[in-house]
Formats: sequence, structure tokens, C-alpha cells
Amino acid sequence: SWGPSIIVIKKGEHGALVRMDGRFFMFPAFPVETVKDPTGAGDAFAGGFMGYIAMQNSTGRDAFRRGLAYGTCVASFNCEEFGPKRLAEIDKDIVDGRLDEFQEMIRIS
Repeated sequence: SWGPSIIVIKKGEHGALVRMDGRFFMFPAFPVETVKDPTGAGDAFAGGFMGYIAMQNSTGRDAFRRGLAYGTCVASFNCEEFGPKRLAEIDKDIVDGRLDEFQEMIRIS
């Protein structure tokens, strides 16, 4: 009862494993065609995730899962260039476009 209620384990190129509401769920990493430099991708993931949650003002399951997807997409941009160069070139519309593509990739039905 003293431990965390939500756990996110970032697994680098293998995505993230999450424990929330007594359940596990996984998010794969977004496949990047050419990886130039993964340095900082975990930080980009955390920024995209926490930024989304802060905009929603919610830590409910749906907001949390969508935030994880946002973080995954932001991290994928980070890997496309050296340093934060690629992150400086994107905006919300570009991230939303990748999010749509990511959702299509992981859709089950």
C-alpha cells in the first residue's frame, strides 16, 4: 500500500511496460526507418508523456495511455537526428500525424 500505484518501465527500442490499476500493458516503440542517434530518446519520451498529461490535467487510464503514445512518438523523432535537432523541427501537428500512424500500427480490431 506504500508503493507506487503506477509504474512505467522504459525499455529503449522495445517500448514501455506499464503497471496501472492492477494490470500490465505494453507500448511498442515507434519503428524509425533510420536511427541516427538514440541518445536522449528516453528524456524525449518522458517530456512528451508528461507534457500530454499536464495538458489533460488528468491521470485517468485513457489520458495516461494516450500520453504514453505521445511520448513514444516524440521519442521516435529524437532518434532521427543527432542531438535535439529533429525535436526543434517538429510541432504538435507533426506529432499528431505520427500518433495517427502509430495508432493504426497497434490497432487490434
